[in-house]
Amino acid sequence: MTRCHGRANLPAAAAPAPAPAAVAVNFAGTVALSNCSGSLVRMPNSVDSDPGLILTNGHCLETGMPAAGQVITNQTSTRGFTLLNASGGSLGTVKANRVLYSTMTDTDVTLYRLSSSYATIKSRYGISALTLDTAHPVAGSSIKVVSGYWKKIYSCSVDGFAYRLKEGSWTWKDSVRYTSGCDIIGGTSGSPVVDATTGKVVAVNNTINEDSQTCTVNNPCEVDQNGTVTIRPGLGYAQETYTIPNCFAPGNVLDLTRAGCVLPRP
Repeated sequence: MTRCHGRANLPAAAAPAPAPAAVAVNFAGTVALSNCSGSLVRMPNSVDSDPGLILTNGHCLETGMPAAGQVITNQTSTRGFTLLNASGGSLGTVKANRVLYSTMTDTDVTLYRLSSSYATIKSRYGISALTLDTAHPVAGSSIKVVSGYWKKIYSCSVDGFAYRLKEGSWTWKDSVRYTSGCDIIGGTSGSPVVDATTGKVVAVNNTINEDSQTCTVNNPCEVDQNGTVTIRPGLGYAQETYTIPNCFAPGNVLDLTRAGCVLPRP
């Protein structure tokens, strides 16, 4: 039997890789709506000549909140959005020409198409769009909820995920639950939830249990796979956005039939 020798000549173990540094998250690329917050976003494969997109909540739609089960696509819009700089100052107004998608079923999202391209916005205002991440958010990760309406940034972490989140007549799937610290208020609806390490958008802020009630409007409840209902007073939630890019063809064209697109259809 070969005798084992000492470890003196073995290579030293590699030092652990340093943790990634946090990016500077500010208001650049966020927008203020008349009643909500939002952000100028792009898909990973968007190009500068594509029309810009604004992300906010379904319940922020100017024609009223979509009913449970309702999906709105390709609706004319002339809505304006106040584009913000890094410090929250107003740069001007960008205008939509179309509601590409809006629903409060499974998720709570509205996507507007702007009349201006990313290149035009960059040239005119010096602002670049935030990029939608294509990876599922990670529990424990640091996040920033950036409200263009209130010019306020909330800092917390992803506490976990709600299998189903019920509020009034609406039900949302696989919602992000915040740790305490993201004490969001009315007007923060539609704020981008930005990963503090990557700077990418991982969710869109949408609700908080305000009054310790169960499953009522402004008092969402969690429902697990077994039907058990839990309320978490004072904790906020957001809707994941990682599947949205699967529903967009080149040119920022909405196509709900694309492979991997799980957004509800009309």
